Amino acid sequence: MPNYSDLEREYNSLMWPQLNDFFSNNKSNDQNFINSRVAEIQRDCINSIRVKYLEKLASYTNRNVIVYYSTWLQCSNLNSPNPELMINDNDMNGFMNAVYKLDKNKGLDLIIHTPGGVTTATEALVNYLRKCFKDIRVIVPHMAMSAGTMIACAANTIIMGKQSSLGPVDPQYRNVPAEGVLDEFNRAIEETSKNPQKALMWREIISQYRPTFIGECANAVELSKKLIENWLKTGMFARSKNRDIITLKIVDELTSHSSSKMHDKHYDCCSCKKMGLKIIEMESDQELQDAILAVHHSYVLSSYVIPNSIKYIENNNGQSFIISGKR
Repeated sequence: MPNYSDLEREYNSLMWPQLNDFFSNNKSNDQNFINSRVAEIQRDCINSIRVKYLEKLASYTNRNVIVYYSTWLQCSNLNSPNPELMINDNDMNGFMNAVYKLDKNKGLDLIIHTPGGVTTATEALVNYLRKCFKDIRVIVPHMAMSAGTMIACAANTIIMGKQSSLGPVDPQYRNVPAEGVLDEFNRAIEETSKNPQKALMWREIISQYRPTFIGECANAVELSKKLIENWLKTGMFARSKNRDIITLKIVDELTSHSSSKMHDKHYDCCSCKKMGLKIIEMESDQELQDAILAVHHSYVLSSYVIPNSIKYIENNNGQSFIISGKR
């Protein structure tokens, strides 16, 4: 299976003959028409490559494949990304399109690459997929952070490679790490109790929060913990005798802001196995690894070929839901 450079060469070998043919036969001087046709050829070529490798992966595993891929790593401002790059309620439309006419008796391999997003939208997506498929494997070729990690915890197993990462489940509430807010608030209480002179400094900081904000952050953290705990107990560890102990350890590790220190901390394959998650190492099956990474690289290439692409939700049957906009 090809790596990124191989895919780039494959794309160029597919695209340039079509572009040369177009320019040889084009009789229009309309630059808008020319630009539109060039973009169409580029889009069609890269789309066909993605479908090709999705079909190859599904053929090898004999399972349904759905890809949920955000191009957030290519956005111009990682500190203030377009909300569409995140998991949100609009994604349900893409998943409904991807699930349509799939053989529900087959398992689902869900490939995810996401920075995370809205907890309630994540809950709705997981509940929907679980109603449709009894056996779900989540595949993380690169990164599944925050709410993406929540989705991984809802699977029966997770496939990760040496390069793969999950992240802390620190729910973002109004684009702010909710547990970080709670830690800061508790620190303010502790420091002002010991030294009242610090009250003025902390009052300036806390006054930036609107009324009820602290409580809403606490609710977001609690919801995330309950969801992960329930999904682990009813999925990955449903048949484990020590599921309560295992689940508690994983939830504590993934949702503890003091443990992870930073919202974007990376948990690699070894760390995830150590905390107790059921991880299949991608490297244990070379052909599967090659097939997964070929799919992943086809989406990385797509993010550069189609610069206004924000998110892809696609399946191995060619059913596609692509969101475009400003990154």
